[in-house]
Amino acid sequence: MSPTLDERLDALSAALDAGGERLPEPLVARTRDVLDRVRERAGLSAEHTVVALAGATGSGKSSLFNALVGDELAATGVQRPTTSHPLAVVVGEDPDGTGPGRLLDWLEVRRRHAVPPAAGLATGLVLLDLPDHDSVVVEHRLRAERLVARADLLVWVVDPQKYADGALHERYLRPLAGRDDVVVLVLNQADRLPAADVAAVVADLRRLAADDGLPRARVVAASARSGDGVADLRALVARAVERREAGNRRWVADVRAAALEVADACRDVPGGRQRSARADDLVAALEDAAGVPTVVAAVRRSAVRRAVAHTGWPPVRWLARLRPDPLRRLHLAPRAVGDEVAPTSLPPAGPAQRARAATAVRDHADAVLAGAPDAWVLAARARVTTADLPDALDLAVARTRLLPERPVWWWRAVGAVQWLLLAAAVAGALWLAGLAVLAYLQLPDPVTPVWGPAPAPTVLLVGGVLAGLLVAALGAVAARWGARARARSARRRLRAAVQDVARRLVVDPVAQEVASLRSCRDLAARAAAR
Repeated sequence: MSPTLDERLDALSAALDAGGERLPEPLVARTRDVLDRVRERAGLSAEHTVVALAGATGSGKSSLFNALVGDELAATGVQRPTTSHPLAVVVGEDPDGTGPGRLLDWLEVRRRHAVPPAAGLATGLVLLDLPDHDSVVVEHRLRAERLVARADLLVWVVDPQKYADGALHERYLRPLAGRDDVVVLVLNQADRLPAADVAAVVADLRRLAADDGLPRARVVAASARSGDGVADLRALVARAVERREAGNRRWVADVRAAALEVADACRDVPGGRQRSARADDLVAALEDAAGVPTVVAAVRRSAVRRAVAHTGWPPVRWLARLRPDPLRRLHLAPRAVGDEVAPTSLPPAGPAQRARAATAVRDHADAVLAGAPDAWVLAARARVTTADLPDALDLAVARTRLLPERPVWWWRAVGAVQWLLLAAAVAGALWLAGLAVLAYLQLPDPVTPVWGPAPAPTVLLVGGVLAGLLVAALGAVAARWGARARARSARRRLRAAVQDVARRLVVDPVAQEVASLRSCRDLAARAAAR
C-alpha cells in the first residue's frame, strides 16, 4: 500500500534530520522548500484545483486562456510579453471568498476574475495565465517559475516554432520528470500547419517529453484562433477538477522527486558488519598504545615476587620484599574495592605506537563505511579523533583488576609449612646447642634418640633447612607457573577494557554514522515509494 502524502512528508523530513549536515546544503534547502510548499498547499482549500497555463512569448498562451474561459480577459500579443502579472479565473465562486481567496493569496495572484460554471468549466477550477517563462523581464520570469512550482496541474503551451526549444526542455520540463499525471503539453497554433505535419509535430513533441522524463504526459493539438482542440483541453481540465486528484498527484510527485534525490545522496549503505580483521587490528593497536604488553610483563613479575615473599625460605624471604614491586612502580598495585582510581605511571606511547593506533582507527572507519558517500566517511573520521584515546586507555588500564588484593590460599599453606620446617630446624639447633653445653660442662650426656642414620637433633636441623629450601624451590616454580596464568588472565581483562574503550570512542560512533546513513536512505525510500 502506497504511503499517504502526510506519511511521505514525515518520512522525508525525518530523512533530512537523519542526514543532517552530511547531505549537500543545496539539496537540503531544495527539499525543505518542497516540504514547506506542500504543507502550505495541503493547509489550503482542497476543493479547488489550480491549473496554470505556462508558455513562451508568442506561443498564444493568453489567447488559449481566453478561449478556455470564453471571454477576453487576458491581453494578447505576439511581438512582446503582454502578461506581466499572473491572471486568475475562479469558476463558480467569488475569487475573494475564504477558500479561493486564501489560495490566491498564497499564490500571490492579485488579478482575479470570476466566471460562471458554464462552457465545460467545472466549479472549483482556478485557472491561471502566467507571465512568459522566457520574458526579457527577470521579475516576470521569476513570477512564472514560482507559480509553476505551486500549481496543481501544469499546461505548457508551445507553438510549432519553439516546441523543441532547448531552454524549455532543460530548464522547465526535465525538472518535472516523474510528474506525467500533472503535465499537459498543448501544441497551439496547430492550424498553421498542414494536417500531416500536425501529427508529425505531436509525435515529435511526445518523443521530446519522453526524453525529458515525461513519457505519459498528455499532448493536445489545439488552436486558440480556430477553436480546434480547445474543447478537448477544456474537458481534460474539467476531469481533473472533478476528480480533485491533480493536486495530490502533483504534490506526491514533488515529494517523490525530492525524496529520490535524498535517497541518491544516501546511496551505497554498507552492510554494517565490521570486518573482523580490521576490528582485531584496531584492538591490537590500541593495546600497544595503552602499554598492555608492559603491564602484562609487570603482572607476571609482580605475581612471582608476591608468591616468593610468601612461600620462600623464611630466613631469606625478606630479600624478595626489598625488590621494588613492578606494578606499584606503575601505580597499578592491587587496591581495595571503592578506592579512587589514579592515573598510571606507564610511559606514554611512542610516535610509532600513536601512528599505528591512528591508522587502525582510520582503517576501521573506512572498512565499516566502505562504499558509503564521502560525507559520511568524513563525518565518521571526525567523530573518532584519537585525541581522547590516551587518557581513556590509561584510565581503562588503571581500573582493570590485575592481581588479587589478598594472598592466594596456597601461598598461605606453603608459608605455614615453611614456618613448621623452620621451627623444626631451630628446635634441632637448640637441641644440639644444649648437648654441646652439657659436653662443655662435662656433665653426663642424656640419651639422644637416633632417627635413621643420624641423631634426632641433627635430623631436625638439617632436615628442616633442606626441606625448607626444597619447598622454597618448588614454591618458586609454582609461583612462575601461577604468574604466567595470572598474566594471561590479566591480559584478557586488559583486552576487554581496551575493547570497551574502542567500542565507546571508535566502534559506536562509526556504527552511528552507518545507522544515520541507513535511516536516511530508508526514510527517503519510503517517501519515494510508488
